[in-house]
Amino acid sequence: MSQTILNMPLSPRPRRPLYGWPWLLPSLLLVLWYIAARAGWMPAQILPAPSRVARTALSLLHGDLIDQWLYSLGHLLPGLLLGATAGTLLGALFGLMPGAARRAEPLFYALAQIPTLGWIPLFMVIFGIDDGLKLAVIVKTTLVPVTLNTQLAVASVPPALGEVGQVMRFSRWQRLRWLTIPAGLPHWFTGLRLALSQAWVSLIVVELLASSQGIGYLMVWGRQLFQLDIVFVTIAVVGVSGMVMEWAAGQAYSRLVYWPQPVAGRLPALARAGWQGLVLPALLLGLWQLASYRGWIDPALFSSPLAVARRTVDGVMSGELTVAMLASLGRTAVGGAAGIIAGLIGGLLLALRPRAGQIFTPTLNVLRHIALFAWLPLLTAWVGNDSGGKIVFIALAAWFPMFFSTLQAVHQRSPQLDEVASVLRLRGLTRLRRLILPGAAPGIFAGLRLALIYAWLGNIGAEYFMASGTGIGSLMINAQQLLDMPTILCGMVLVGITGAALDKAGRLLEIRATRWRYQEPS
Repeated sequence: MSQTILNMPLSPRPRRPLYGWPWLLPSLLLVLWYIAARAGWMPAQILPAPSRVARTALSLLHGDLIDQWLYSLGHLLPGLLLGATAGTLLGALFGLMPGAARRAEPLFYALAQIPTLGWIPLFMVIFGIDDGLKLAVIVKTTLVPVTLNTQLAVASVPPALGEVGQVMRFSRWQRLRWLTIPAGLPHWFTGLRLALSQAWVSLIVVELLASSQGIGYLMVWGRQLFQLDIVFVTIAVVGVSGMVMEWAAGQAYSRLVYWPQPVAGRLPALARAGWQGLVLPALLLGLWQLASYRGWIDPALFSSPLAVARRTVDGVMSGELTVAMLASLGRTAVGGAAGIIAGLIGGLLLALRPRAGQIFTPTLNVLRHIALFAWLPLLTAWVGNDSGGKIVFIALAAWFPMFFSTLQAVHQRSPQLDEVASVLRLRGLTRLRRLILPGAAPGIFAGLRLALIYAWLGNIGAEYFMASGTGIGSLMINAQQLLDMPTILCGMVLVGITGAALDKAGRLLEIRATRWRYQEPS
């Protein structure tokens, strides 16, 4: 069977356009859904009929659905504005002042390694579960991508533009307005678009965890009442909102960045941190410990570094942290491996079978726009809250980045590879192993690194929502309920270190598997 699948046409495009065929898959799914509900293959509480979901959508539309959606947007926009403003200023500082960057970058990057999910228990203790929590999460989510891309935008401005400004005798404001901002705007917009999508997902997560209003709250409310028709409607609203936001960001980009962009360019090396980068973290740790010792800060809200270190040692010695981390890593490995393998195979099949790709890819692309954690209420109803449910969610989290990265990488491979395969008459596994996979390796391994990170984040999120069982996320969310700050901070550090280690492992695996890419020409 594998040999038959791999004997594919060499052309990556179908001969004729498939007008209307992309609607085939959603139509078949809708028909299957209708038949399953009509025949009673599953209980109505588990799988409500399409007609029931449509009636619920109309009822909610005339009810408070719009109000809940506007409530969520009303919290998204201020946090996005504050985070983008702070990120722009901080990124500009890093880009324009290399000395400040060398001192502050290590601390910023260390904190940025801790994902937003890892900060939520701490923010819940500090800000409560009201509007302050949502604002803090959105600001943190927005700050990191905007800062990094603004720094890149400022650092990558060609030096030739400065010479142009001198020749034209531009003032400092004119150089900024007519040269620096236009040159850096594409990179800044990239950070803003990333921040927008991540902020929307983070807001849904917070509303799922702790909120009395919003789309996420409405979703949880429907799940608790076991009215999955409400869950279906809210998932659709989340997905459509994400698609509209991405479309609006794309339209804004096309209107504001209308000049030609270079295809490729060499970016200047960013400032490297030496021993100076350790000064600020050391000073802040010392000040933190001093403030805790003097009683300037409440230890119930922010434990001292020594208390966190003692909690880490005690947790390791007692086996509590070790057991929790091994459980989380084990689920991440199983679910992540399943999602990565399925995503790789699916991406290869649809990329090398263009007609099948045109049928399936549009539907999968629409599903991709639904915030990942919006699927949790539905999965808990279908699969359960046990370890199996967590593994299914982790696999789903890893599948999306792996699938779309593989699909795009194979589509964008050099056409010369197909010509070489035709001349050498390569077929089947030989063609796949010697030409297609090496040609798509950069994109595939980029998807692998993303899939590893998403699998880890999916595990943490699943442990937050499916609190039963053992794991570092379960330990942190239980510690938040008990106001156990040393455990929360210890968990944050472990989550950040593990995420960074997974990314590093993905890079090392890429280097080892594609050594030919790093060989110097003879």
